Amino acid sequence: MLDKVVIVGVGLIGGSFALGLKAAGAVRRVVGIGREPQAMARALELGIVDEVAASFDTARDADLVLLAAPVAQTGRILAALLPHLGARTVVTDAGSTKSDVVAAAREVLGERIHQFVPGHPIAGSESNGPDAAIATLYRGKKAVLTPLPENADDAVELVAEAWRACGALIHMLSPLEHDRVFAAVSHLPHLLAYALVDDIAAKPHADLLFQYAASGFRDFTRIAGSSPEMWRDISLANQAALLTELDAYLAQLTTLRARLAASDGAALEAVYANAQRARREWIEAIEAGSPPPPPNQEPE
Repeated sequence: MLDKVVIVGVGLIGGSFALGLKAAGAVRRVVGIGREPQAMARALELGIVDEVAASFDTARDADLVLLAAPVAQTGRILAALLPHLGARTVVTDAGSTKSDVVAAAREVLGERIHQFVPGHPIAGSESNGPDAAIATLYRGKKAVLTPLPENADDAVELVAEAWRACGALIHMLSPLEHDRVFAAVSHLPHLLAYALVDDIAAKPHADLLFQYAASGFRDFTRIAGSSPEMWRDISLANQAALLTELDAYLAQLTTLRARLAASDGAALEAVYANAQRARREWIEAIEAGSPPPPPNQEPE
């Protein structure tokens, strides 16, 4: 049981964390901090938080502080938090990149870096704000922690137990491994979805195209409804890894274009069939619950 949790940014991610803890009876009091008074008032109205604080002074006696804000704001938030950070308070985050977050935390926290346990819940939606928060968002989903050498075991376990209370499955990666993995399976897909919708919207007959876009287009581009600010920050924060994945994808597109131009149906079908098989196996793994790998096995 956590006595007090402070959440900075009570939208989809932070709000769902709060609701998940409350549903599990794992927290006595949740305090919200945010930059938009209207959103914070809504979080209070919805019962996501028990109170709204105007300053970080509320963190002095908190067990856990979750940063659920765009990753580019990490340094600024930690700098504001540091003068009020209790000696026993553990700080974590929910950012989609980790190397930049860790660098910002080291610069700001200095010798108190041991109190910061980086994390990233692998769940979300294209919706934003407190109204998007749901208590079940993390059930059966992965929460990746990227502990630092300075972290005490009990600090890491406190963060892990909080995510487990929300129903998440805990995985461990290094910050560098995390960023390489998610450049491929999260950051690149978002970039592609945004690019496709932007391309269609810029065409002179965009209205006609959108009129006939159906479920396939909707499913492929769903994530283009996500926060542009958040994904701008993620793209720039993980620039090197994302560029590597983008270059590889461009090479794949070039190959597919050549096969299409050559009317090489067999080669196209082989790519499609391999993709279909890989996707089916991935879906089956998700439906099976995708438990964490043993400690001596590489995470998926």
